[in-house]
Amino acid sequence: MNTPDTPNNTQPDRRGTELLLSQQEARALLAEGDDDRLLPPEILQYWQVVLRWRWVIAGIIGASLAIGLIVTLFTPPLYTARGQIEISREQKNVTNVEGIDRASEARDMEFYDTQYALLKAESLAERVGTSLKLHEQDAFFEAHGVNGSDRPKVRKLQVMGILLKNITIEPVKKSKLVNVKYTSRSPEMSSRIADAWVREFIGASMDRQFSSNADARRFLEARLSELRRKLEVSEREMVTYASERGIVELVTIRDAEGKTQAQRTLASADLEGVNEALIAARTDRIAAQSTATTGAAENSAEAMANSTISGFRQRRGELAAEYARLLAQFEPVFPEAVAVKEQIDALDKAIAREASRVGASRRQGYAEARTREQALETQVGGLKAQLDRQQRDSIQYQVLVRDADTNRQLYDALLQRYKEIGIAGAIGTSNISIVDKAKIPSSPSAPSLPLNLAVALLVGMGVSLLTLFALEQMNQGIHAPEDVPNLLGLALLGNVPLSEGEPTDALQDAKSHLSEAYFSIRSALAFATTHGVPRSLGVTSTRAGEGKSTSALALAQIIGRTGKSVLLVDGDLRSPSVHHLFGVKNASGFSNMLTGADDVKDFVQATDFPGLSIMPSGPKPPNPSELLSNDRLGDVLRMLEGAYDHVVVDCPPVLGLSDAPLLAQAVEGLVFVVEPEGAPVRGIRQALGRVRMLGGNILGVIVTKIDPKKQNYGYGYGYGYGYGYGYGAYGYGSEPEAATEPSGKRA
Repeated sequence: MNTPDTPNNTQPDRRGTELLLSQQEARALLAEGDDDRLLPPEILQYWQVVLRWRWVIAGIIGASLAIGLIVTLFTPPLYTARGQIEISREQKNVTNVEGIDRASEARDMEFYDTQYALLKAESLAERVGTSLKLHEQDAFFEAHGVNGSDRPKVRKLQVMGILLKNITIEPVKKSKLVNVKYTSRSPEMSSRIADAWVREFIGASMDRQFSSNADARRFLEARLSELRRKLEVSEREMVTYASERGIVELVTIRDAEGKTQAQRTLASADLEGVNEALIAARTDRIAAQSTATTGAAENSAEAMANSTISGFRQRRGELAAEYARLLAQFEPVFPEAVAVKEQIDALDKAIAREASRVGASRRQGYAEARTREQALETQVGGLKAQLDRQQRDSIQYQVLVRDADTNRQLYDALLQRYKEIGIAGAIGTSNISIVDKAKIPSSPSAPSLPLNLAVALLVGMGVSLLTLFALEQMNQGIHAPEDVPNLLGLALLGNVPLSEGEPTDALQDAKSHLSEAYFSIRSALAFATTHGVPRSLGVTSTRAGEGKSTSALALAQIIGRTGKSVLLVDGDLRSPSVHHLFGVKNASGFSNMLTGADDVKDFVQATDFPGLSIMPSGPKPPNPSELLSNDRLGDVLRMLEGAYDHVVVDCPPVLGLSDAPLLAQAVEGLVFVVEPEGAPVRGIRQALGRVRMLGGNILGVIVTKIDPKKQNYGYGYGYGYGYGYGYGAYGYGSEPEAATEPSGKRA
């Protein structure tokens, strides 16, 4: 009877091997701090959370959809009218005259953002309300579901607030177009206000432009008046100074900018004329001097050019020819020859007299040229002195001239700009044009039932997520069997489905899902020690009602089926339950043994289950903790182990009591029972810590009361297979070997 409890089949129980290895692996991984390998995939964890709270989620989403539907049905219809405008960066300019704004400002990145902000300005809303006299119309307030105030000022403020609240500015991407939308309960009112909004925006833009031009004109007028006065003063000072200094301007040359480039005064003109006359006189004097001092007078150019001398010389030539002819025929004393000779001599004298007169004329001309030259030189000297004095005076005069030129340039430039701004402001056009006028909407734009339901669905899902998060934070219990290794650091011995009827009735049927689940747990316990199922085994839980007593009964019954003698001891001295399971009296039992009784048979009762006997808790002691804390507990368990192959102790819950830790240190191993959604994890950990503190050996955890309808992943579905199909019967993918009955036949 004391032989190790090993299965009779030739192959080891695969389920038990897996559980033993999983227990060792879980402890090793937790010791190393590597918890990720103990976790199932996150998506499956989230799915399990959703399944646990599916009715809460469905309720929240359903309520959200219902609220969305009710709100949609009871919300008055709204109508949206749309007008479209085009905003150009550069203003149209039909005069080719620039306004006061620089051209580069229209290309700034902030231009369109500024325009969009102006479309939502309070001043524009005030213009629209004033132009349409909305504060005087009760229909306007009715179209927005607002009660208008009786005070006119307050009504105007209400109108402005309502307009800004219901206007929508939507720029069209990658274009100059802007949609201006207005929404109200009245389609006609929406259309009127949308059109007025566009119209007043264009008017406000033109007013700002005109106002800026008017301000510029007023500024330029003031500057022009000041510059006109400065120009008059500077020109008057310039003329006065020129008159005092004898500076008489004949010609003034200015460049394209109006600056004085050159001036011609009377003194410079006189000097220029006299200097030219001096140059001519000097030339004449040099020529007269050359004529008077070079060659005989009769051979001079003047003599050669003299007609008298030329006539005399011509006549002498003729007489000389006649005289030569006569000498060829007659003697010089020939009277005719003598007469001709006398005529020749008379002509020579006449030529000499005329030549002498020409020479005297040449000398007289030289003298006159010299005199004229000297006079002109004197006059040039005087003019040079006068011009030099004027040039020294012209330094200050040029300062006055430049001052007058500068004032004249400024005055001309401002005058030209003043005229340009006047022209641009008079006939300038707006850079905003209407593309589409607002039409009266034929159908409401809101509320939209599909959109509201979609929003309600999203809101419901969001609220559901927040609710799930809050519920998961508050509900810190074990939700599913796979949470055991991760949250508790213990091996999962097995999981037990929720029984539809009485658990004791299901345990009597070896083919039931409950029996198969506990048989799988028994197989796992066979590998918990080196000698098989522990000789003494305690079963406890964190709190009452988690199924520890049923688990203790089931394990004792399953072990008894293998041909072993098993004693089920009710160790819960405060709230015993084993005698209720079997319908026997609790007159004597475990408490008697603890108080000194030695005859085991006097306190053991037989059952109808093969190999299973029970020991009720016996009379309730006044202080169970003191009774369990002495050495008698260990002696009693050794006595029971000597009488039976296995002893299963139904221990009390751990929390709030010291009984279970005391029993745990006396038995060879302890099985901890956990109910899903039961005790919080921190409570379970505290209970396990108390057991370990007193030296208890915790073999693993059994998760009981698993509802297959709630645990749709990995657990529960295996119990749907009938008896005889080994695969999945224990919630795993491998097919465990079936245990054998004492006769050697498979169960």
